[in-house]
Amino acid sequence: MPADTLLTAVRTHLELGPTHTCVMEPITKGASGRTIIRLKPEGFPTYIGIHYTMERKDNANYLPVSEFLRDAGFNVPEVLYDNPGRRVALVEDLGDVDLLSMKDEPWEKREPIYRSAFEQLDKLFYTRAPKDLEFQPEFDVAMYRWEQDYFFDQLADEYLGMNPAIVDELSEHPALAQMAKDLGASSRNLVHRDFQSQNIIAHDGKAWLIDFQGMRRGRQEYDLASLIYDPYMNHSAEEQQKLLDLWEDVSEEEPIAPILQKCATQRLMQAMGAFAKIGRQPHQEWYLQHIPTAATILRGVIEGSDLEEPLLPVLDEIK
Repeated sequence: MPADTLLTAVRTHLELGPTHTCVMEPITKGASGRTIIRLKPEGFPTYIGIHYTMERKDNANYLPVSEFLRDAGFNVPEVLYDNPGRRVALVEDLGDVDLLSMKDEPWEKREPIYRSAFEQLDKLFYTRAPKDLEFQPEFDVAMYRWEQDYFFDQLADEYLGMNPAIVDELSEHPALAQMAKDLGASSRNLVHRDFQSQNIIAHDGKAWLIDFQGMRRGRQEYDLASLIYDPYMNHSAEEQQKLLDLWEDVSEEEPIAPILQKCATQRLMQAMGAFAKIGRQPHQEWYLQHIPTAATILRGVIEGSDLEEPLLPVLDEIK
């Protein structure tokens, strides 16, 4: 059992006897094919224990990417023990306060964490990885098209039960193919890939990144859009503008509006596909409640563009 394996890991790491008390608290958020437990050995600091499977190939990337990011000066939890053979790791416990848990806090309290997160994102743009470090497949035209198909397959077809012929016709719309081509023309910088509120921990007044095993090369605007148009947070138009202004202050650059719009569209399509797929699994219904929110945000993103034609028929089916 994963919990027993993690308990053995913490006993081994601290050289504890078999009767030494260690309280275990499951951490249930996320859907990455991993078992994550907070371990509280009596008389010692707490740890986050991670047991992963190869259900998702990116899980094997967590440890090497973690080492790379920490060596490069990023705010990521320290890996204190790892046993690749048993697929377990013990990492620094940064606490439970993420951006999502701060959703109802005033902007003045959230702003420093968002600023810190954007500083990490800006740093990532300029960071060069070792040549022998393998990441997940890059964001090219095929990857963007895969995300689009994921949206239509998991949301429109499987979840909404739309007519397959209509779904196929919408998915082949030239506006979607052009969007993938435009975004896939440049994919040489590192992106977190899941840069959203649950994966940004507030600790010591700064933002700390977690769940970065899906890191790959792509467009920086994909991560930027993931945070600004995060369905979990459901930022108002005013808050979206505040975040854009904050990003421009940190990066000293204004994002190219059409590229940001297309990255936001891609990210929201991917998220909605994931919500639909994961939410149909036992005990994961929590994800389904975010589909209408994401649909509303996506409507605003594509308003007045040629992307309305292939996407609005799907969004109209969401209640």
